[in-house]
This record gives sequence, C-alpha cells and structure tokens, in this order.
Amino acid sequence: MSNSAKGSVTVTLDGSNKSTTLPLIQGTIGPDVFDIRKLYSDLGVFTFDPGYGGTAACDSKITYIDGDEGVLLYRGYPIEQLAEKSNFLEVSYLLLHGELPSEKQMKEFERGVTMHTMVHEQLRSFFQGFRRDAHPMAILCGVVGALSAFYHDSLDITDPAQREISAFRLIAKVPTIAAWAYKYSIGQPFMYPRNDLSYAENFLYMLNAVPSEEWKPNPILSRAMDRILVLHADHEQNASTSTVRLAGSTGANPFACIAAGIAALWGPAHGGANEAVLKMLGEIGSVENIPSFIEKVKDKNSGVKLMGFGHRVYKNFDPRAKIMQATCHEVLAELGIKDEPLLDLAMALEKIALEDDYFVSRKLYPNVDFYSGIILKAMGIPTHMFTVLFAVARTVGWVSQWKEMIEEPGQRIGRPRQIYTGSATRDYPASR
Repeated sequence: MSNSAKGSVTVTLDGSNKSTTLPLIQGTIGPDVFDIRKLYSDLGVFTFDPGYGGTAACDSKITYIDGDEGVLLYRGYPIEQLAEKSNFLEVSYLLLHGELPSEKQMKEFERGVTMHTMVHEQLRSFFQGFRRDAHPMAILCGVVGALSAFYHDSLDITDPAQREISAFRLIAKVPTIAAWAYKYSIGQPFMYPRNDLSYAENFLYMLNAVPSEEWKPNPILSRAMDRILVLHADHEQNASTSTVRLAGSTGANPFACIAAGIAALWGPAHGGANEAVLKMLGEIGSVENIPSFIEKVKDKNSGVKLMGFGHRVYKNFDPRAKIMQATCHEVLAELGIKDEPLLDLAMALEKIALEDDYFVSRKLYPNVDFYSGIILKAMGIPTHMFTVLFAVARTVGWVSQWKEMIEEPGQRIGRPRQIYTGSATRDYPASR
C-alpha cells in the first residue's frame, strides 16, 4: 500500500476480554484512516456505514478531493490548471500513467487512441436490435458490454499489454458508440470517425455531421467539449467508479466492468443531474417565479429540491463549476445567443441562493451540473444525451481506476458485509 503508519488505537469489546489494535494510516494528503480489517477476526464485529460515506475501500494515487476546500486534483494537478493548459487526451495519459506525457509519449498515445476509434463492422447490426426510441444509455450499456465478444485478444487482465490495448479500445470506441446511439435515435446515418480531427472534434463530428454536407470544426465549441470531458474524466470513488472496481475485483473483463459503470452512471442521482437542472429551470419558468420556488425548496414537506446546488463531497464551491460558468459564456457568445432565458434564470437563481442564509448556512453552492446542461443545450445536444456524454468523459477514469486495482498487489474480491435484520432461525411448519 502507498500509505504509511501514523499510530494506532487499542479497541476493547465491552463485556469481553477481547481487544485489538487498529493501525492509524496516513495518505499523502487528506484525513487519516483506521485500518479496521482485523475487527472481525479479533473481535467478531463489523462496522456499519450505509453508503460508505466514512469508509475507504481502497487506496489510490489517481484523484484527490477536498470537499471542504473545494479542491480537485488529478495525480496532484489542480483541475483548474489542467482545464486551462491541457486537453482531454493529455489528461487521459496523466490519469492512466501518473505523469504528464513527453512530446513523444503524447504522439504515441494520440496515435494509439486514433487507430482504435473504429468499431467492428458487425457491431452496426447490434443497433438495429434496439427500438428507435430506446434511451441512448441503454444502447451504450449494451454495446460496450458486447465489445468483449469481438476483441478476444485483450481479455487476459493479467497481461499488461492486453490491459493497455483494452484501455486504448475503450477510450477510443466509447465516443463512436455513443455518437452512433444518438444517430440511431434520430434516424440519421452513422458517421465513421475521422483520423484528422482531435478527440473532441471527432466526437462532435460523429454527433452532428451528415454525409450530404461538409462539416467544419468550431474551435470554441470543440474547446468547450474538450473542457467538459476533462472536468468529468474522474471523480474519485463515486458510485459508478466503485461499481467498476467491484465488478473488476471478480476478474471480469474490462468491457464488462465499464458497462457496469455506465449502468450505475445512468441513475438520475449520479450522471443524470445536469438533465435534472434543465428540467428544474424549465419548471421555474421565469425569474419572477424564483422567490416562490425558493420558498418551496425551504419547505421540507413540499418535495421540491434545488437541483445543481450542493454535492455529496463538496462543502464549498465545486471547482469545476467556476470553469463551466466561464465556458458557458464563451459558448453562448460564439453562438450569438443573447438573453438566453435559461442562462438568465440560472444566473438569477445562483445569485439569490448564494445570498440566502438558508442555503449559505448549509453550504449549498453551485456544482458542475448547474452549468454543463446549459452549455450542452446551447450546442444543440438533447437532454437524453447528457448522461451519455458524461460516460464518454468518465471512461478514462473508470479504466484508470480498474487498471490501478488490477495492478495492486494482494487485490481481493469486493465483499461488503451487512447487518441482518430479518427473522431469526425458524422451524419449518409441520402442518405444511
């Protein structure tokens, strides 16, 4: 493990003569952690932590979050610096390998991704099996899981070379599958990837181009998409990442593990949050309705929630939200969108919420979802594709976390425990 011992505490079980020593271990930064693995063997008890909010299930060198201070680091680099100075593929290399690439390494990595953007031609027929109105996340989940049926040469997870080729394939092919899922839903022909375009440009091309017209990349929109991908590339041990790690701990192939992550991301409490923000803004309707909406939010019995504010981890400004806010204005200016009702409404709602003691005292600050949905809508991307874009970005984080777990010495299958609250042992009725 990459952590170090800092001390220990002796725990004695009340009413018995059993005791054990729990080491206190220290990461590079962040809270210290008690190693509780001996609790059951020495004391015969487990810990109870619904949602794992206070439990470290692994140690990792990839991403660090300080929610109180609003800090997000990829391999030690602040997200603000990466969003300004890097592109998505450079960040992908960083997440996978731990260091920023040299010029030579970057060229090789870009080529490795570019050469795998095509999918097996037989996969086209998979799309025909879905209804036209199928949610793109359903298609993405199914087709990504099916990749293992086509790429048998990279399923040995014990082989570093095969792990690397799987990483290339997933990072490269998920945007193609995602774009095709969208094209299928609107009845347009699939657009094959272009090797002369950047990662973000190629994704936008496959989403928006048609064979009958020339398509040219827009630098502002391409940069906005690249920035969205960077900001969503990884976010520590969230629900979908933990799902990928848990599935991977069984020895499942990487395509199945990423499909599991996509399924977890589909939930509205996770990847669907930016879609929920747009829905909320639409329900508010106008700036004049904000005060009455705020009052409903404060009323616990109303069932009305303020979407896009607050975060399970961040108790300060989500550092990604500030970047998204600036990007939002860039995109709207480039597209010539003025007096955008949703943006005006969002800005007014933000201002009121940040000045209201009710929200300030609860540290309910805007998160990245508050702005990203407006950007995507302005770019013409429908709301049912928002979570799909999230999955495209997060794939590299999932692969990096999966790779780190597989390479961890002594890695074990995940096996959470429970408190059983059902019936005690009962005898089967003799009358039956």
